[in-house]
Amino acid sequence: MSLRNRTKRTVILLAFVFPALLFYAVFVLAPAFGGVWYSLTDWNGVNPHYRMVGFANYIEAITDDTYFLQAIWFTLKYVVCMVVLQNVLAILLAVLIETRRRSKAFFRTVFFMPNMISLIIGGFMWLFIFTKVLPYIAGHTGLTFLDRSWIGEPSSSFIAILILSLWAGVGYVMVIYIAALQGVPANIKESAAIDGANGWQTFRHVTLPMIYPAVTIGLFLTLNSSFKVFEAVFALTGGGPGRATQVIALNIYEEAFSMSNRYGYASAKAIVLFLIVMVITLIQLAVMKKREVEA
Repeated sequence: MSLRNRTKRTVILLAFVFPALLFYAVFVLAPAFGGVWYSLTDWNGVNPHYRMVGFANYIEAITDDTYFLQAIWFTLKYVVCMVVLQNVLAILLAVLIETRRRSKAFFRTVFFMPNMISLIIGGFMWLFIFTKVLPYIAGHTGLTFLDRSWIGEPSSSFIAILILSLWAGVGYVMVIYIAALQGVPANIKESAAIDGANGWQTFRHVTLPMIYPAVTIGLFLTLNSSFKVFEAVFALTGGGPGRATQVIALNIYEEAFSMSNRYGYASAKAIVLFLIVMVITLIQLAVMKKREVEA
């Protein structure tokens, strides 16, 4: 290919990419860099005049803001539970669905359907279930473990948030694992069965190592979405009771829009969240890539 043709092809490709790149730069990159700038100021979101405060916002958030530190701890606990449960359930559902012959499409649709519903709407649906349906069932069946304050107690509220988040997110990750399972050669699994391996041994030593790239993607997606969780908590508990279930995103939202309108301080908290997610994500990707090579 001549230099002229390569240049022409490059220009054509850039022309196709430019609209999306422009949209991304204006609505994502520019606000992100603006947030970094405002995190170093005392801007309140309205007054055009503000002053630089340096890293004072960061120091206050990390050392003096008890509610923010509690939100970080609660978010980390939520992330650990979600990353483990969501990926384990997604792999389990993917394996079970792939073992069926006639009803694969039906079960894929059923488990993926929650992704087609807004999480805010899903949160209100589950709020009705937790506050009305489950107590009604408990009162008429004697299942006393269902008759609890799902929204009013911190431990029960945490379980309720997990249930809502898993209901909404498992189906999406499940589709990724189904695609990966379909790429595993059947003859390799048949060879393992001939050598005497049972179903679990075949999955553990043959299937799972071959779908490690999908596991890396699943962990990456669930890790990032769990750190940025907002709608599920906002719709279900609002961060309550008190601030027992407040996540980082909700804390930032309240700091900027519901309390003192400290946009600069809220931007500093957002940058802290970004740094936490970036560090943990890089560690996760490095570990999983190493496992992929070993597999």
